[in-house]
Amino acid sequence: MSEEQNYAGDITPKQAWEMLREDDGAVLLDVRTQAEWAYVGVPDLNELGKQPVFVQWLFFPDMRVNPEFVSQVADAGVAEENTVLIICRSGIRSKSAAIALTSLGFEKCYNIDAGFEGDRDPSNHRGALAGWKTDGLPWGQG
Repeated sequence: MSEEQNYAGDITPKQAWEMLREDDGAVLLDVRTQAEWAYVGVPDLNELGKQPVFVQWLFFPDMRVNPEFVSQVADAGVAEENTVLIICRSGIRSKSAAIALTSLGFEKCYNIDAGFEGDRDPSNHRGALAGWKTDGLPWGQG
């Protein structure tokens, strides 16, 4: 089985928003670092009557995997049968987290492929080409 088949698949931020709107059990799991949540911003799901779940996949600055990731996800109330929509900055860490959760029994883990800020533009800046923010979805800064 290829890596791409080890989780439910890639979706866009707008598809994630619709899934969150339509599926009462859908959860947005933000796996970025605490610094990113504080300084870059976070998705705002108030309009949907939901809140994102925040669990770091990797720890900054050494970018080592959080050894408590799965237990922290479960402690946050995310169950194996929930639809889990995973977001990071650009879709790389969230894909790894989706694969890891799927391998441990979570049934429907999706990677939000453009992430919160997307890839860098020609000026080497994020947040202009793709991602949650660029798609005009609700978000806020601490």
